[in-house]
Amino acid sequence: MQKFDFTDKVAIVTGAGGGIGRAASLALAGNGAKVVVVDLSEEAGNETVKQVQANGGEAVFIKADVTKEEDIQGYVAQTVDKFGKIDIFLNNAGWEGKIVPLVEYPTEAFDRLMAINVRGVFLGLKHVLPQMIAQKSGAIVNTASGAGLLATPNMVAYGASKHAVLGMTKTAGVEAAPYGVRVNAVCPGVVNTQMMRSIESGFGKGNQEAAEAARQQMANTTPDGRYAEAEEIANLMMYLVSDLSTHIVGQEFVIDGGSILI
Repeated sequence: MQKFDFTDKVAIVTGAGGGIGRAASLALAGNGAKVVVVDLSEEAGNETVKQVQANGGEAVFIKADVTKEEDIQGYVAQTVDKFGKIDIFLNNAGWEGKIVPLVEYPTEAFDRLMAINVRGVFLGLKHVLPQMIAQKSGAIVNTASGAGLLATPNMVAYGASKHAVLGMTKTAGVEAAPYGVRVNAVCPGVVNTQMMRSIESGFGKGNQEAAEAARQQMANTTPDGRYAEAEEIANLMMYLVSDLSTHIVGQEFVIDGGSILI
C-alpha cells in the first residue's frame, strides 16, 4: 500500500461497506486517519470497522441512507460532534441499477438510481462543504465512472448519473476552491467488486456461464487485460485527498487500464 500521512485527519467514506469504499476506508485508516464508515447495511459497515480495527486503525460506523437528507445531515453532525472537524470526504455510495435497453428501463429503477447516485452525491456535497469551508480546508473525492465519459448501452441510468457526478464535481470544485477546499472525482473502469458481479450477471441475463463470458470479454477488451482491484482505486483517492495534490481542483481522473482510449 502506498504510504500517505493522514495523522490527525478525520475522514468520512460513504458506501464504505464493501468494494472501493471498504478499500478506501482501510487505506485511510492505515495511513493514520480516523474514519467514519457510512453505509446503509449495518452488517457490511460494521465489518469494515472490524477490519480497520484489526489492522490497528480507528473507525466508527454510522448507518445512513444517502437518499435521505436527514441521514446525511446526521452523519455530518455526528462526525463533527465526535471529532470536531471533517478533513476528507469520499462521496462514494452508488448503485449500478438495471441492465436493460433504455426503452425497457423501469422508471421506478431509474428514479431510485438517480436518488442514490445523483441526489446522494449532491446532498453529501451540500452538507459537508459548509463544514470544510468554515475550516478553510478539506478535500473531497466523488466516485464517478468511466461511464460518465462515454455512452453506456443497456445502463442508461448509471451512465447518466455518472455524467451528473462529473458536472457537480466541476461546479463544487470552482465554488469551494477560494476557501481552500478541493473537490475532484475518480472515474474507474471495470473493478473487481461485488458491483461488477451484479453487472456481469445482468449482461448474462442471470446465467452464470454467460456472466463469466461477459466478465472475460470486459477484461479482454481492457488494454492491460484485467479488472482493477479496489485497492488501486483507493490509492488514487489517497493521492487526491493528500497534500501531494494541492493544486488539483474540479478534475476527473480516469483509472481503467486504458479502456477509454479504444
